[in-house]
Amino acid sequence: MKPIFLAAGLFLSLSSCHLTDEKLPYMGESETVTKIVDGKKVTEREYPAIPAFSFVNQDGKAITQDDFKDKIYVTDFFFVTCPTICPIMKKNMLTVYEAYKDSHDVRILSHTIDPDHDTPTALKQYANDMGVVGNMWQFVTGDREKIYDIGENHYLVTATKDSTAPGGYIHSGAFVLIDKEKHIRGMYDGTTLEGTQKLIRDIDVLRREYE
Repeated sequence: MKPIFLAAGLFLSLSSCHLTDEKLPYMGESETVTKIVDGKKVTEREYPAIPAFSFVNQDGKAITQDDFKDKIYVTDFFFVTCPTICPIMKKNMLTVYEAYKDSHDVRILSHTIDPDHDTPTALKQYANDMGVVGNMWQFVTGDREKIYDIGENHYLVTATKDSTAPGGYIHSGAFVLIDKEKHIRGMYDGTTLEGTQKLIRDIDVLRREYE
């Protein structure tokens, strides 16, 4: 029987190593960059990073990339009066919030795509209605074109005004996972429980990269 137990122990050990060593992919188009490191020429691939931004949160305070320094965060796009997928997305994002609301290194950043209606006061009421407290989950508004630009050109999701769409806007149902260096490391269907569960799993995988 000893060989069987030995084999089982070896399998568990290898499985544990595999889980620990697992890393998420980088998303977006990479480019090859040549650098001089310690006097030597090194060629490596670089992936796009989320650029500097400044929006206003539900408390009327400016929120910038500095508020997410050394943080993993999940981002999405919505609007308060959305009659279609937003209520489902927010219910699922609440699951993420509950899982990490006491964590020092995980944040959520939700951008409204209807800044005319979704003032800081409206966003504060929205957050209160969901029971969201503290600074873990930021709801932000700001310049419409800047919101659309960062969504479509950097987070790689749809976010725009569309008079033919329900509610007058069209946006992606994706939850986007960002690492501490501001790279996209995953995209998930925020309208499904399966997508939300995979996001939570991958947040844990990403956190282990920084241990």
